[in-house]
Amino acid sequence: MKPNAEFDIIVYGATGYTGRLVAEYLAQRYGIGGEVKWAMAGRSAAKLAQVRDEMGAPKDTALIVADADNPAELDAMVRRAKAIITTVGPYQLYGDKLVAACVAAGTDCLDLTGEPNWMATIIAAHHAGAKKSGARIVHSCGFDSIPFELGVFFAEETAKAKLGAAVPRVKGRVRAIQGGLSGGTAASGAATMAALQKDPGLIALMMNPFALTPGFEGPPQPAANSVEHDPDVGADVGPFMMAAINTKNVHRSNALMGHPWGTDFVYDEMAVVIPGAPTEFTGMENPPKPGEGPSKAEREAGFYDIAFIGIAPDGRKVRVSVKGDRDPGYGSTSKMLAEAAICLIKDTPDVPGGVWTPGAAMQTRLVDRLQKNAGLTFAVEG
Repeated sequence: MKPNAEFDIIVYGATGYTGRLVAEYLAQRYGIGGEVKWAMAGRSAAKLAQVRDEMGAPKDTALIVADADNPAELDAMVRRAKAIITTVGPYQLYGDKLVAACVAAGTDCLDLTGEPNWMATIIAAHHAGAKKSGARIVHSCGFDSIPFELGVFFAEETAKAKLGAAVPRVKGRVRAIQGGLSGGTAASGAATMAALQKDPGLIALMMNPFALTPGFEGPPQPAANSVEHDPDVGADVGPFMMAAINTKNVHRSNALMGHPWGTDFVYDEMAVVIPGAPTEFTGMENPPKPGEGPSKAEREAGFYDIAFIGIAPDGRKVRVSVKGDRDPGYGSTSKMLAEAAICLIKDTPDVPGGVWTPGAAMQTRLVDRLQKNAGLTFAVEG
């Protein structure tokens, strides 16, 4: 991390739907020039100024022009910050040059990617270089996968406190969820599908829960692809659309931390099936265009409730929950992403360079910050 950078954080993509939410959150919570020194960046100076004025940020909010395809502009931008928050996706189309610039400059970079094919490429290309330069590249700092990654971490910490040891089996169960889809998320899904059609070999990567732990392959994991009854939640559970990315990040966290939960660790993720209950994202049938997404009222009406059950070899169990007070993909994600960046530079300067998951890098310090500032609740239920 660079101690003397001009800015703590630059929000890259601040004129997009999610980037604007991140900038609004930073402006409202931290102001300008206070505890967190931050700036807005994007392709167009005029659009940046328009968004700054529309969201009521101070006129002296710094605006930085950088194009995702212009290495010189990216290099100049990343050298001015301790950390870059990037919401410019799909990352497999627009993320490569930015990560390369951050690794070269020793600048931290946090994103919202749920694109395992791209993440595997970045790990292979940049983990060693980031270790050398000190850059912390932290993927998946939104709803995928912070509540799940930290939910498993919290369950394991609870197991150590209550049962005396980590447990080799954790279930993630989405009990309720309500939220909308943004155009950026829809575009990322489309880019991943296009990549799979171009290279069918990527299908094996997408199906492999250990695709992001190069050199390590754990035991077979539950398929979690059909409806079944789960007595631990007293309900039927079925496939959850984000399990494919979340499970990979959970296993990468375990590996990055040196397998504190064991090399035989088993994790699956499913959603409770309750007729009439909100357990789906809205907007799937008619996805919005990039830059579009749920309204403020819809974001504030959203929420999520996830249970994690840790099971010891002798059958003893711990139960914890993670809940969020806004729609998962945007209202909650924008707060999680901003606070993860602040946590990385303010609370965890000791974490070395590399390609990280937020849970492995920041652990309890991020749990504490999210509970204090971002509307998340981590609770022991039994």
